[in-house]
Amino acid sequence: MTTPDITFYTAVTPNAIKVSIVLEELEIPYKVRELSFKDEEQKQPWFLKINPNAKVPAITDHSRGNFHVFESGAIMIYLCEHYDPEGKLLPKDPDLRSQVIQWVMFQMGGLGPMQGQAIHFNRYAPEKIPYAIKRYTDETIRLCSVLNSALEGKEYLVGNKFTLADAISFPWVRAHAFSGIESIDEFPNLKAWVARISARPAVQKGLNVPVPDKLQELMDNPEILDEFIKHVRSIFKWNSTDEK
Repeated sequence: MTTPDITFYTAVTPNAIKVSIVLEELEIPYKVRELSFKDEEQKQPWFLKINPNAKVPAITDHSRGNFHVFESGAIMIYLCEHYDPEGKLLPKDPDLRSQVIQWVMFQMGGLGPMQGQAIHFNRYAPEKIPYAIKRYTDETIRLCSVLNSALEGKEYLVGNKFTLADAISFPWVRAHAFSGIESIDEFPNLKAWVARISARPAVQKGLNVPVPDKLQELMDNPEILDEFIKHVRSIFKWNSTDEK
C-alpha cells in the first residue's frame, strides 16, 4: 500500500467533517488546508483545478501523482479503496460493500441535500418562507425516520460495525437542531446511534478539524448563534432578497 501524503481542503461543514472522520478512523496522515469563504478561496483558479464545483471538501493525494478528488462521498470511497486494506469502513464482501454504498448514496442524494435546504431556510434565508421551511424540515424528519427504522436491533447500519454508511450521515444527523429539528427523541435508535458514534475517539478528532467543534455551544447560546448566522449571511451575501 502506498504511504499516503494527502492535503485535505476543508472548512466547517458537515460534508467536510465526514472526510476528516474517515481520515482519522483509518489513521491516514494528512495536511489541513482550511479555505476562507470570506476571501472566496473556493472560487480561485488554483482551487478550481482541484474541484471545478468550487466547494469543500476536496483532497489532493500527492503520493499518487497529485490525484485530486472532490465530492465528499467520492473522497470517502477513494480513501477506503486505497488506504483501507482490511475493509474496516468499506467491506470487501460484495454484498456488505453494496449495502454500505447504498447508504452513502442515501446521504448524498437525500439526507444531505434535504437537510442542507432545511438549514438554509430555517437559519439563513433573508425572508421566512413557511412552505420551504416545512417542505425541507418534514423531509429531513422523514429521512431520520428511515435511519431509525434501519437501526432497529442494531448498533450500526451495515454488518453491525461502524462503516462509511454511518460516517457519512452522522455529521448531518448530529446537527439536527441547527436545521430546525429541536429533538430526535421520537427516534430512539437514531439518538443512541448518534451518542455511540460521538463517543468514538477518532470521530471526536474528526469533529475538531479544521477548528474546535462549536455546534453545542451555538445551540446552547442564542446570542452566539445569532451572531454566527449573521456572519455566515454576510460572507455568502444572503442578507437580502436582492443579493445573488
